[in-house]
Amino acid sequence: MQDKILEISHFSKSYSATKRAVDDLSLDVYAGDIYGFIGQNGAGKTTTLRAVTGVMDFSEGDIFICGKSVRRDPVACKSVTAYIPDNPDLYEFLTGIQYLNFMADVYGVSDADRKSRIGKYADMFRIGGDLGSLIGAYSHGMKQKLAVIGALLHEPKLFVLDEPFVGLDPEAAFKLKQVFKEMCGQGAAIFFSTHVLDVAEKLCNKIAIIKGGRLVASGNIDDVRGDESLESVFLEVVEQNEG
Repeated sequence: MQDKILEISHFSKSYSATKRAVDDLSLDVYAGDIYGFIGQNGAGKTTTLRAVTGVMDFSEGDIFICGKSVRRDPVACKSVTAYIPDNPDLYEFLTGIQYLNFMADVYGVSDADRKSRIGKYADMFRIGGDLGSLIGAYSHGMKQKLAVIGALLHEPKLFVLDEPFVGLDPEAAFKLKQVFKEMCGQGAAIFFSTHVLDVAEKLCNKIAIIKGGRLVASGNIDDVRGDESLESVFLEVVEQNEG
């Protein structure tokens, strides 16, 4: 039986008395899952991801990572999680290699492991020659690649990403998909939001559709999709749940 990596249990988040961003959301992500989280702008995707990763506090429901509560044991949860927001805010006064060493220090990665992993991923994403340059001189795509490498150094069990393919060139996007599959083959899980339904359809084994803060469909992608395209199902589900 696969290990449960992420459990979201009756999670809700309100920003005001009248604004409920996420309403009673529950879903499970298991080892080996590439789980796509899709929905329109403002549906509650980013709010959920930020709560999962401990970036945002919440008081309703609970979230568990590898059996530990994000609310009660946040350090243990963060130690096995990596998060890349849709627009990574990196330390632009550092060089690329200084940033990666800083990330490795935060997670207690040994000198030998960090050297090996930095070398592997820097070559993979073709950024090795730029690691001595200041991050402030990087393009958006280069910053995205650096953020991905930094997130992978401690070999997280749960990799959470918000629109991960935005800003990546086609080769880098292909390489990131390869990383997803490699991680899942080693018992990790991927949970990511995307607007690109074609990516979700081809890459994910499970999906969840969120509308107006409420989960309206979830499960194995073939079960959710049936004989239709994911785009057709998504549009039907969203229209059925209007109001």
